[in-house]
Amino acid sequence: MFSYRHAFHAGNHADVLKHMVLIQILRYLNQKDVPYMAIDTHAGAGMYALDGNFASKNAEYETGISRLWTRKDLPEAVADYVGLVREMNENGRLRHYPGSPYCIQRVMREQDRLRLFEMHPTEGNVLEANMRQLESHGEGARARGKRIQVQKSDGFQGLRALLPPPSRRGVVLIDPPYEDKADYRKVRDVLVDSLARFATGTYAVWYPVLNRMESRQLPDKLKLLPAKDWLHVTLSISGPSPDGFGLRGSGMFILNPPWTLEKTLRGVMPWLVEALRADDDAGFLVESGVPLPSGTKPKAR
Repeated sequence: MFSYRHAFHAGNHADVLKHMVLIQILRYLNQKDVPYMAIDTHAGAGMYALDGNFASKNAEYETGISRLWTRKDLPEAVADYVGLVREMNENGRLRHYPGSPYCIQRVMREQDRLRLFEMHPTEGNVLEANMRQLESHGEGARARGKRIQVQKSDGFQGLRALLPPPSRRGVVLIDPPYEDKADYRKVRDVLVDSLARFATGTYAVWYPVLNRMESRQLPDKLKLLPAKDWLHVTLSISGPSPDGFGLRGSGMFILNPPWTLEKTLRGVMPWLVEALRADDDAGFLVESGVPLPSGTKPKAR
């Protein structure tokens, strides 16, 4: 149950997609003065050492952030993301990588709030320490315990108590490890409940592009949920491996996305595929639509 450690995968191509999209959502929310709440249901440790024992074992960051680190032709959205990574690597050497909690903390404003869930005992303790350190170097002691709260518990179960947020503005990142195939069902179930409580919230779901049936079916199931509209983007750096194993790609499915996000992704994704491709089967998908009645086959636009 507690075998998954995101440090093994920190900074890989899936993180590039997830964090680039997340930052763009937050930038959009920042355009209004009204505060918002950001919630991460599976927060991990918050930040990672790429030269540590976990991240260096498979060096997955070489499929992602490492390929962007020295590029001088970054599109605006990619440059925004890479710039945030550079903030925690002051000497210009790529040694540390920010998890979603760090990304959110750096983009959100003083009036906004961040709620983090992590049920892995070790990861939860590290996350708590990392967030405490960030706040002490940021807004100071007066903000500690207000802007960021860490709950060492199941984000699927804990999310409902936070919805709707007091300001009725918010974004929820849902990115479980999917090692247990039940996570696919839990994602859909928690979204059904969350939309009933907070229909106007933005929900960003990360998932792995795998050969398993649950992964292939998840986007079509999410297209039927009663949100105002949806946006779906995938990035694959290679074709399937002969044995069917390995993470070759990932997707982000956003319910109630910012209206600007689709245009941004359609402009960025061709460049990103070329920058990260591992073989000629690399590719991307950007599609959007509105929910359809249950039993109707979704059609993208």
